Amino acid sequence: MPANVETMFYVGQTPWHGLGQKLTAAPTVAEAIKAAGLDWEVGLAPLYMQDGTLVEEALATIRKSDNKRLGVVGPRYRPLQNDKAFDWFQPWVDSNSATLHTAGSLNEGRKVWVLAQLNSAPSEIVKGDEVAKFVLLSNSHDGTCSIRAGFTPIRVVCANTLSFAHNSASSKLLRIRHTESSGKNLETVRDIMNLANQEFEATVQQYKFLASKNFNQKDVEKYVRIFLDIPEETKTEEIKTRSKNIMEGIINRIVAGEKQSLPGVKGTWWAAYNGVTEYLNYEYGRNDSNRLRDLWFDGADNKKALDTALELAQA
Repeated sequence: MPANVETMFYVGQTPWHGLGQKLTAAPTVAEAIKAAGLDWEVGLAPLYMQDGTLVEEALATIRKSDNKRLGVVGPRYRPLQNDKAFDWFQPWVDSNSATLHTAGSLNEGRKVWVLAQLNSAPSEIVKGDEVAKFVLLSNSHDGTCSIRAGFTPIRVVCANTLSFAHNSASSKLLRIRHTESSGKNLETVRDIMNLANQEFEATVQQYKFLASKNFNQKDVEKYVRIFLDIPEETKTEEIKTRSKNIMEGIINRIVAGEKQSLPGVKGTWWAAYNGVTEYLNYEYGRNDSNRLRDLWFDGADNKKALDTALELAQA
């Protein structure tokens, strides 16, 4: 696997074309943590200067299984252990509300995630084009981001991860700091998830709105230029070759891509938006694992793609 994806399992179709260990059936929580390669603990260790002086205002996070240093954190930082992250999904699995779909670690254990698919009917944007609902919990062991949990939609027809969870308005409610109370706070997230679910359903309505609005070729080029930060007044011949190739590639995905040519999708802003998200999923960045990291631990590009499509579709 690419360097950034350290370990990973998945069930069924995966957006990353075979990264990690494929399971033939949804695992139990106990099976999942082992299949994901996350059956290890995080510890805290003191930091010292080269002259032996103790650094009192910081600690190191380490992976206990191999003493790998993961990051530097503040003195109040408390790790959310991987088994606790998986345990959070136990009630979902026990009630058959969800099945564990994928989990793993990035950057040598510095970032980890667990994704479960809700056992409910997908939302149909247009006939034959559905968006399924997943619950994503992501966490960092290097102090670079908080514990996050929320819904994320995946387009069934091509398994595109749309990174809704970290960028919706309600996602601000789903960020938990690494402190002594983080475990307790995580338990309350299930109640807060009801608010996130409402936001998810509102986003589905936005997708349906995009599918109801057609674009023209000029609209598409404007959309892609905005997304790529290419000024509208820049002449095509003045655009750098790499940027021009990217722009043309995205436009081709939008107007001629197989998945964007479905009845009810072709020629709509839903096709335009998904042409960009396909680029983010399959071409953006240096490799597959970088794309996964950007989509699930950042996702700003996806938000920009959606916001811009909605704005242009309303014009």
